[in-house]
Amino acid sequence: MSFASLNDDDGNEALAEINMIPLIDVMLVLLVIFIVTAPLLTHAVKVDLPKASSSANLTKPDNVQVAIDAAGQVYWNGEVVATAVLDQRLRAAAALAPQPELHLRADRVTPYEKVADVMSASARAGLTRIAFVTNPVTDPSRTK
Repeated sequence: MSFASLNDDDGNEALAEINMIPLIDVMLVLLVIFIVTAPLLTHAVKVDLPKASSSANLTKPDNVQVAIDAAGQVYWNGEVVATAVLDQRLRAAAALAPQPELHLRADRVTPYEKVADVMSASARAGLTRIAFVTNPVTDPSRTK
């Protein structure tokens, strides 16, 4: 059945609208599927677990502050130490249980060789937890 119109259109123009009905139908079907399956995903088994009145015995290991200044001098918790004394203290720290964490601070202009020497001495002594301590950058434009 056709209706007469007063304009010259022959009906060959493209439709400028999207048919929303199929999209809404699909959305509603998916919504119903999720409503039905959501309770099945939260299925839990009720288990009567035993009660225990114990607390975890956590002993936090100490940390050792090792600093290296610009001249290459090594400090153990703020005390100046020689290389031989540093090796003895590293071995003694490695023998502790729990093993302390080594916090290594180095001056900006400290030669990398000195930092590497302290790291290799601590690894030879048996320390496995070594952390580098740095100062946070407060102004992102100053990264030098």
